[in-house]
Amino acid sequence: MTTAPDASFARRLFEESGLASSHEPVDAALVRTLVAKHYHVSGNLERLATEKDDTFRLRTGSGDYLVKVSPPDEPESVVALQTAVMRFLEDTARELPVQRVKLTVDGDDNVVLATRDGRTRVLRVLGFVDGEVLARTNAEPDQFARAGEMLGRVDLALAAFTHPADRRALVWDIRHFPRLAGLAEHTPDPGHARLAGEVFRLFDAAVVPHLDHLETQVIHGDFSPHNVVVDPDREDFVVGVIDFGDTVRSAVVFDPAVPMANLLGRTPHDPWLEARAFAAGYTRVRPLGDRELPVLPVAALARLTLRALITDWRAQRAPDRRAYALSHAKDDWTNLERALAARPE
Repeated sequence: MTTAPDASFARRLFEESGLASSHEPVDAALVRTLVAKHYHVSGNLERLATEKDDTFRLRTGSGDYLVKVSPPDEPESVVALQTAVMRFLEDTARELPVQRVKLTVDGDDNVVLATRDGRTRVLRVLGFVDGEVLARTNAEPDQFARAGEMLGRVDLALAAFTHPADRRALVWDIRHFPRLAGLAEHTPDPGHARLAGEVFRLFDAAVVPHLDHLETQVIHGDFSPHNVVVDPDREDFVVGVIDFGDTVRSAVVFDPAVPMANLLGRTPHDPWLEARAFAAGYTRVRPLGDRELPVLPVAALARLTLRALITDWRAQRAPDRRAYALSHAKDDWTNLERALAARPE
């Protein structure tokens, strides 16, 4: 029996994930002033499109930085979790090309600023990882496998990491998928709603019975092709791992499911080609158990469905982020239909 939709639970997830509403963009002049005061860094500030926070590329004469200001409804503890993960990997797995956090001149990880309505936002300065993101390259299967190997290495390194906020409620966490079936009601296309219903039924049959028995730890949570910086001329291929904004403690198998979801359907003749290559690379480094392997393809379908549903939902409620969301999810329903039609054993 399919898990019943829970509207109040869904609302809470969106709120705690910082996706429930739009907010007034932070003033670029204020950001420039704060960065100069607290980091002694200045230069040309360029606003970048993002899902929920305010992000800028700061170009200086000696190097570039990424300046991020959290949304006002994201708890400071969650921002601290994201920072702590990057700090942990820098200390314990320095060989991994993970984005670094720059300290203020006083040795702090961030600067807290107050909004007009009395809420707080957190400003951080991160190292800018130069290069092309995987999503904008014509990668070969062996290169997707290299990307999978990198996520495997990240997950191995994070196995020992803990943080007070790592059990946060996150709408993108695939374990919550069955309780979000109500999102299909906000999808304007009946055909898309039917596709979503098929995936919810698959998840209920193949994943829900195992949810309480899957191995868990803190995971990256959003190792999508947009968060993997690559250099096709280098043998190791992946030169940067960025954006720990969806870090959470969840089932390990859900981490490779996220990039696999992003790769489904992009090769119409073999819709699972790139996702299979990624999974092969991941499991070479970080093997999955017999219980987890059958869960992986269904979890990938669920994540792709979730992004398509959330994009439709947010397009109605946060029009200022509509263009960004659609740029990442414009082919999701087509890719989902292809992947479902060629479901692997």
